[in-house]
Amino acid sequence: MDAVTHLAHDADFRKTTFHVIDFEGTTPTGYPPEPIEVAVVSLQHHPQQGPQPTGFRRESLMRPPAHAPVTPSVTMHTGINAQDIENSAPASEVLAHLDAALPGAPAVLVAHSASVEAGFLYRYRTHCPGMAMLPVLDTIRMAKLAHPDLPAYNLDALIGHFSLPYPAARHRAMADVEVTALLFQRLLSHLAGSRKVTTLGDLLKRCAKPPRAAEPEQLAFG
Repeated sequence: MDAVTHLAHDADFRKTTFHVIDFEGTTPTGYPPEPIEVAVVSLQHHPQQGPQPTGFRRESLMRPPAHAPVTPSVTMHTGINAQDIENSAPASEVLAHLDAALPGAPAVLVAHSASVEAGFLYRYRTHCPGMAMLPVLDTIRMAKLAHPDLPAYNLDALIGHFSLPYPAARHRAMADVEVTALLFQRLLSHLAGSRKVTTLGDLLKRCAKPPRAAEPEQLAFG
């Protein structure tokens, strides 16, 4: 019997592709964060094993605008320096290509601390409208639902709690995506096995950030 048997009874869950996504970025003073790297790994349900990689993987560096340079603190955190990205395409181009290439429909995004990834996608929604309209399952929310008494829910803490392999390139987008995918599989198995969630709709309602791009535009009156 597979680890997500109860959830796998839901047809919507079985046919959904889960795209695990991570951004690395800069945080310029007085401006919103800007992405400098993105990675995605896609998963689909397997009858005996639950969600497994489909083989779709993408990672790209991005050149940020002039007001958001790669600073020494960003380099210290991620290992990415200004020379690494100077010949890269801007985020608008990279995300447009990723949006066009992303396989699978229906689909859901998965991220650790989903508000960060959702924020980048919303700001670039005109270039990646498909991704910007997808809900983002948050592995922090999943972990809190699965294990409400843990002392911390940051990625390093959860890697340690579940004895997951620590990425050699932690804070690079693909390394973080790969370990987040493992975390997602582990949490999904617990939530389904304990019947805390039994349908995709329930999982999204309890653990996902709805797409801001789907909200009605606010009218301005002057």
